[in-house]
Amino acid sequence: MARLIAISGLGRKSAAIFLVEAQGKRILFDFGDGLEPGEHPDLRGIGPVDAVFLSHAHTDHVGSLDRIDEIGCPPVFATERTLCGLPHEPCAIRPHAIAERGSFEFDGLRLTTGRSGHSPGGVWFHLETDKGDFLYTGDISLESPGMPFDLPPPASTLLIDASYGDRDQPLDAQIAAIVNEVETGAVLCCPAAGRGVDMALALADCNLDVHVSDVIGLETAVTTGKRFPIVNTRTARPDQVIIATEANGEAGLAADLLRRGGFSFIFSSHVPEGTPAAELIARDEARWMPWNVHPRKRDVIDLADRCGAKQVLPAFVDMVKAPELANALGERLRLAVETEI
Repeated sequence: MARLIAISGLGRKSAAIFLVEAQGKRILFDFGDGLEPGEHPDLRGIGPVDAVFLSHAHTDHVGSLDRIDEIGCPPVFATERTLCGLPHEPCAIRPHAIAERGSFEFDGLRLTTGRSGHSPGGVWFHLETDKGDFLYTGDISLESPGMPFDLPPPASTLLIDASYGDRDQPLDAQIAAIVNEVETGAVLCCPAAGRGVDMALALADCNLDVHVSDVIGLETAVTTGKRFPIVNTRTARPDQVIIATEANGEAGLAADLLRRGGFSFIFSSHVPEGTPAAELIARDEARWMPWNVHPRKRDVIDLADRCGAKQVLPAFVDMVKAPELANALGERLRLAVETEI
């Protein structure tokens, strides 16, 4: 019988690390690092693993790769775009490229991937098991204007991104609120390989004159073929709508413009303590406005229904703070660290 062990990522927003033992193999889905300053997952109980499968290149899903020797230096499987976005030299992690949509085998295990709608190159993983199959979503979004989400096949056990808990506001309403806020100019901060592409497309569709940092400009061109004016520290103006990395003003053009001063800032990601975003928001010198990049409550429930899931493990959320979602999942809800799949 296959078994899932949540090393990190169940019960709160934290590093994504999930161990599956099946057919004599031990594999990890994601190998992330903590989001808060100084927070790092405890890897001592994992032991050697046979492979790591990465859903996408964000730190909370790949940030522990520099500690891969602690789990035996296994091969790392990810899409080409995810591998290109990793903050580590590929030769150090023995990379193996997989398709964004397709199926493959690893030592007798049969896996299928599909696009996640969350980040360029991001995927979910479906694993065949004797108990009705297992689906690990990684981070997903069913609302992205520019990044498709592929509906997965049925799975008896669903480990799903539930980062927003009971949040159910649609992205369209959030975009309308941001459009009203940025008419006189603002810097919208986002992570690399994330919502930047969607922000550029959606705000341009609202007839805004959108400018981007070099990172977002490249991502948008590669992902969609569309090109937006690129600005830098010298050429950016406070009256422009600028989409720039990084998410909390800690690096990239966002950090440069913070140092330059005179710009309005809007943040929309998880805001860790001690970041420039947290300090600016606390002083009421910047705004936090939502932009959905994770599934709403209705999306989590709908996907569980579509997959025919009998066991649903909501990842990256404290379910005490999501009573509506817990009630909707009912007897399907699982919160145990270990689960037969």
